[in-house]
Amino acid sequence: MKFSKATNYALHSMLHLAATKSNTPVGVQVLAKKQDISPTYLSKILTKLAKEGMINSVSGANGGYTLSHGWESISFLDIIHAIEGKSSLFACYNHGPGCPIQKVMLNSEVKMEEELKKYTIADLI
Repeated sequence: MKFSKATNYALHSMLHLAATKSNTPVGVQVLAKKQDISPTYLSKILTKLAKEGMINSVSGANGGYTLSHGWESISFLDIIHAIEGKSSLFACYNHGPGCPIQKVMLNSEVKMEEELKKYTIADLI
């Protein structure tokens, strides 16, 4: 199983914003340089996080991104869902809901999600 690079960048961006412990917006250029990625690509990722209400976008010359109110309760799973979506990792084609393989895979996914719900970016600071 593998999450996309976008999820990696989203988690690291959230950690960087949390580590600044400031309400001063952090520019996309700063976040992108820290992760050695394109600011344009990171901007698309940050837009998804903003759309989900996890971060705030501040426009203007001194603009950038800040964590939203209540960010301490945002779990790893919340961030993953914002980037990857909420669809299941496994799809059993042509066998229907009674498929024993699908049952094992879905049960495993539930356990993984329960684990990811336990951790927040605030836990890492």
